[in-house]
Amino acid sequence: MKSLRTLISLAFISLGVQAFAQDLGNFYGGFESNSQWLQDDQDLGFTAPKDQFRSNNYFLLNYEQGKFKAGLQYESYLPRPMLGYDPVLEGNQIANYYVNFTDKSLDITAGYFYEQFGSGLILRAWENRQLGINTALKGVRVKYDFTDFWNVTGVYGEQRVGFETSDGVIQGVDTSLDLGQLLSVKDLFVDLGGSYVSRYQDNNGIAKIPTTVNAYAGRVDLFYKNFYANFEGVYKEPDVLANEGQITNNANLYKGNALLLTLGYAKSGLGISSTLRRLENFSFFADRLAEGNQFNRQRINYVPALTKQHDYLLSNIYVYNPQPRLLMLDTQQAGEMGGQLDIYYTIKKETALGGKYGTKLSANFAYWGGLDAEFDVDTDSYSSKFIGSGGPRYFREATLEIKKRWNKELSGIYYYTNTRIDKGITDGSPLGVKDIKANIAVAEHTYRLGNGKSVRLELQHLWTEQDRKNWAASVLEYNFSSSFGLYAADSWNYGGEGEIHYYNVGGSYTQGRTRVALNYGRQRGGLICVGGVCRFVPENTGLTLNLTTSF
Repeated sequence: MKSLRTLISLAFISLGVQAFAQDLGNFYGGFESNSQWLQDDQDLGFTAPKDQFRSNNYFLLNYEQGKFKAGLQYESYLPRPMLGYDPVLEGNQIANYYVNFTDKSLDITAGYFYEQFGSGLILRAWENRQLGINTALKGVRVKYDFTDFWNVTGVYGEQRVGFETSDGVIQGVDTSLDLGQLLSVKDLFVDLGGSYVSRYQDNNGIAKIPTTVNAYAGRVDLFYKNFYANFEGVYKEPDVLANEGQITNNANLYKGNALLLTLGYAKSGLGISSTLRRLENFSFFADRLAEGNQFNRQRINYVPALTKQHDYLLSNIYVYNPQPRLLMLDTQQAGEMGGQLDIYYTIKKETALGGKYGTKLSANFAYWGGLDAEFDVDTDSYSSKFIGSGGPRYFREATLEIKKRWNKELSGIYYYTNTRIDKGITDGSPLGVKDIKANIAVAEHTYRLGNGKSVRLELQHLWTEQDRKNWAASVLEYNFSSSFGLYAADSWNYGGEGEIHYYNVGGSYTQGRTRVALNYGRQRGGLICVGGVCRFVPENTGLTLNLTTSF
């Protein structure tokens, strides 16, 4: 990898020379800073750590000239990363850098790069700063379009881990064939894809541990008029079982597999989408011992929760976190199976129910449970049924949402969710011990005052007899213009032992490409999820400052 760094440095110099000799080219990028000042809060039971001030900062700079691109990302986590982020994110330095050449059908990148094969079930190298995830690969990526309907991508490299890289080496190939374009069938789009990904890691002389673990995937995407379908299947070769740095089973190796099916129909005013997924022992990491870490560190593939992504304070308390792992010890589980169904319908304007502006309805139902499996403790083995009678229920949820515009000034959103979740999903305790049943109702109204001014009010309530009992919440937001707004929010847990208010006040200001946001208040502990991927955040109190800009 040192030779790769030298090569990229020479490429940067070459680009600079060309820029001054021919064309200055184009610089672009951005800066993001997220900082917090933590405060002691006796009522919450939170004691601020010694390093009360914490800050995550990212500076991205790209340069483009003709067929060449180059860039780098400098990151700083000083004096410490923000609370709840991976502790390996410590210090500051240039974290990512790359050089890219693109010419007609050829695209070559050396350095750090992001990539996804298919839906990401077999490989996804990506970044999400809110979650503290950056699984970029450091190496080489080559893409080549043989024709307008056939392309191939190859990758080779080590995965980023903090400011270092993984011990495991990742290599893979993905190809896609557009049969619809090849056959020139009207209204028909058919895309076939195949992927191969492998991880090589030294076994330190232990013959039982495989040095190379391969995974293979196939997929098909179909669009015909108003219908669409997608199917993807992945098989992973046998590997060891591990948890938080330790191999948990020395007797056997275990294979894994994943199946994903999406079906949908869409036309004006109506949309239906269903997604089904089955995961069996389907964790894939750049380091075989990384499984079980709570920071999504060194994960090769992408396994998000396929449930409704909620926007409200109380509907995000009991969220689902996927369970793809095989566990052979105290908690015996082989993976998960389930899915979700979404229906969208628009009631036409100038009808009894639609009114002058029409009414938008949406419904979501999601169910996830464990696989139907039997375990043999004596032989450290198990057997699972493809469907069977169904394993333990982990999560079930039904949501109904109504969006209504009453007049030119007033619009509303009305929201109801019924949730049932295994308590172990929410707090990391053993599964199958206790369920939490909750009902959440939300009413949101926005009143437009003209000239960019508006007032928004949310009223929310959560009913449950389990866990921390009932909650009530409200949000009041006033926008002075499209660029400046203030808000106050409170989530009140009044049903359990003690009555706790999770209050927050803040605002944001946007000028051109720059946005500044300031917030003071309490953070409810638990899972914070973005796009179905979650991280755990402890309860805390403090001041938060966010700054983003681009150029």
